[in-house]
Amino acid sequence: MKTKELVYAALFAALIAVLGLIPPIPLGFIPVPITAQTLGVMLAGCFLGRKTGGLSLVLFIILVAIGLPVLTGGHGGLVALVGPSAGYIFSWPISAFLIGWASEKIWLQVKTWKLVVINLIFGVIVVYLIGAPVMALITNTSIWAALIGSIAFVPGDIIKAVIAAIITMQLRAISPIEEKVQA
Repeated sequence: MKTKELVYAALFAALIAVLGLIPPIPLGFIPVPITAQTLGVMLAGCFLGRKTGGLSLVLFIILVAIGLPVLTGGHGGLVALVGPSAGYIFSWPISAFLIGWASEKIWLQVKTWKLVVINLIFGVIVVYLIGAPVMALITNTSIWAALIGSIAFVPGDIIKAVIAAIITMQLRAISPIEEKVQA
């Protein structure tokens, strides 16, 4: 892995930590709040690509595990990785990798709407399909109830998917994916 890729991974881990400074929106009926950090997950995947995007989220989880308060609300430590949000957090590297993989596949014909669809499939649906069952297991509720509760995240996640796609298209010329395609 090149130094430049490591720098990008660290930069996006830091970006996701900064997005954690935006106060979470607690829902009351589900123990997982709405956060801005999934925007960073989508951006990491569609801007950095599969390898560097996935690595940035692995690095982020390591920062959480060692106790840095990088999760929304200033949380961090191993307790955050075994709580109701654990499945969502652990889905992030998988999500970023899949978003990056799909983005790389369509890069030569990339359009904003294509990135929105990729973000919705891999940055929303995949995260819900991993996060909701883990939350159900930890909170001793049904998977169906957890998935239904996740519906509350949909409007914000659609907005985040669009924002990530627009930002990526605006910065396309400096994306590491662009460098790989041009090489």
